[in-house]
Amino acid sequence: MISNSKHRFFLSLFFFISGFSFATWASRIPTIKTAFGFNEAELGTILLAMPVGSLIGLPISGWLVSKYNSRVPLAVGYALNAFSLALIGIAHNTLSLVFAICVFAFTTRIFNISVNTQTLTLQKRFEKKIIGSFHGYWSIGGIAGIALSTLLLTFNVSLAVHFSIVAGLMLLVTLYSYQFLLKGDKSETGNKLILSKPDPYIFYLGIVVFLCAICEGGMFDWSGIYFQEVLNVSIFTYGYLIFMTFMAASRFLSDFIIVRIGMPKTYIMSAAFIVSGISLAVIFPTFWTAMVGFSLVGFGTASIIPMSYALAGASKKYSPGMAISIIATYSITGMLLGPPLIGYLAHAFNLRVSFVVFGLCGLMLVPITKMFFNHQRIALDIK
Repeated sequence: MISNSKHRFFLSLFFFISGFSFATWASRIPTIKTAFGFNEAELGTILLAMPVGSLIGLPISGWLVSKYNSRVPLAVGYALNAFSLALIGIAHNTLSLVFAICVFAFTTRIFNISVNTQTLTLQKRFEKKIIGSFHGYWSIGGIAGIALSTLLLTFNVSLAVHFSIVAGLMLLVTLYSYQFLLKGDKSETGNKLILSKPDPYIFYLGIVVFLCAICEGGMFDWSGIYFQEVLNVSIFTYGYLIFMTFMAASRFLSDFIIVRIGMPKTYIMSAAFIVSGISLAVIFPTFWTAMVGFSLVGFGTASIIPMSYALAGASKKYSPGMAISIIATYSITGMLLGPPLIGYLAHAFNLRVSFVVFGLCGLMLVPITKMFFNHQRIALDIK
């Protein structure tokens, strides 16, 4: 009999390695931009492959989790994700690069839906809130991934070698940790997508996640470019590193903060951090002001996705797996629009101007979250 604490440890490990893998990809986007000679608009178009692949994976992942236990699609998706990361590293033309990125995004979506379904199931076995800590380990993994990228950049290690090392590590984790995943978590009800008038509960949460995804995805993909081209910093991973560091800190604190001040105030606080951080980085484009600004944005965006997933899992209309899949559709739409939009605006004006989009999304979080909680008005462990 596997203890709940052991389930929690190995789920945390999957989140850690997931963040490590994603940060490995995102932190080397400037390397790919330079290697292929893309301008900002061309890079924005290439980055469309990520949300397109994720959108393709959404209905499949939702179907898999609703039809089977989540551990199988989690492990298979994770292993295939490792192979696709290695493929990105060895891509030698634009077509092969786009294909590899699509597969990477497709498999990321499958295991993300699965692992978040596992966390919602495990949360029911604990009295205290633990979901925020899982996403905190994702951010810690991201920090480790950026740190490794920074080290390998210093020694001019090739993209192919770098990505292959990380892919091998992912496969080892998958092979060993599979045995410790939760079994029998398939929900018997709420597994069908009901095509009718949008459920306000899920719709408002979806818009919140959509706005956060534009900020988060844009920071993942463009923070390195901002430091490289606006601030002229040679080690361009600093901005991404500070963003992920404060995101991790916020996620480990989020469960405590939510208990103390409640979810509605936590959403408002998160929005305030995003707006103030982006404003600081854009108005005062120096190394240290950008570092402080990016840290505030990381702290602000961190708790929005975990809170929204937890609320989605409490849906009365859908099972946890299906609810997360629907919410993730909004997230991927934000990812679809965000990074390319930044690229096109940067090409038309400049990168500093394009980052204003993140501040506007942060502002919009305030009225949308108020609309959600005003509509809800029922006790979901919310103050």
